[in-house]
Amino acid sequence: MESKNNVKRSNTGKRKLYFRALKKVMKVKYKEPTFIYLGDEVTNGALILSNHEGTDAPMSLEIYLNKPIRMWGASEMNSGLIPLYKYQTKVYYHEKKHWNIHLARAFCLIASPLTNMFYSGLDIISTYHDARTVKTIRESIEAVKAGMNIVVYPEDSTKGYLSELEGFHEGFVLFAEVCYNRGIDIPIFVSYFRKSDLTYIFDKPVYYSELAKLGLSRAEIAKKLCERCNELGKMQFDENGELIEYPEMSETPV
Repeated sequence: MESKNNVKRSNTGKRKLYFRALKKVMKVKYKEPTFIYLGDEVTNGALILSNHEGTDAPMSLEIYLNKPIRMWGASEMNSGLIPLYKYQTKVYYHEKKHWNIHLARAFCLIASPLTNMFYSGLDIISTYHDARTVKTIRESIEAVKAGMNIVVYPEDSTKGYLSELEGFHEGFVLFAEVCYNRGIDIPIFVSYFRKSDLTYIFDKPVYYSELAKLGLSRAEIAKKLCERCNELGKMQFDENGELIEYPEMSETPV
């Protein structure tokens, strides 16, 4: 296991100049977390699963992870200013972050135009709840072949962003399955961002082929990896980044 905060952060591939400048400014708000790896460091062409923790986990990866990434995000985030305003007001700030709806509407009059510019630079891969999921998977496979890592925040956030995740949506399992059927046995890194002590914990990678051998359904695989994510969030480390073992925790998700 290694704790790595001393590598050069050249991370996210080809970002536009204005966006790279914006990220430097955002370091004032988002401080660098300690990245702890229980196994190998993230490789190119991997699938990263993470809790969301508001904007903190995505921004920590975007600013500080030393690998090229493309994130999955709701299509409303990537469809222009008006759909984004409606999504941020009703879904993100009101339903997930539990803001008063009138406060959310007023705040998003200012926030949504800025967020729209930010999402444009972030180069999100849009996700859908219908047959257009095919487009998401196709674009994601192309990104993997180009050496990008796909980042998915699959938690069920119906009740908001919780420290103890209640479940994972299974779309990422379908993506990994399609990759495998096309000759790509994608490594999956389950991770957990703990905001309280700015720690980003990455588990040992597990390949989709290992999960497929278990004979589980997509929902069962998603449940197993969600449980592992919650385990990661409860782990404690000493000042050297060494894990203080908990016997009840499994070492791998398989």
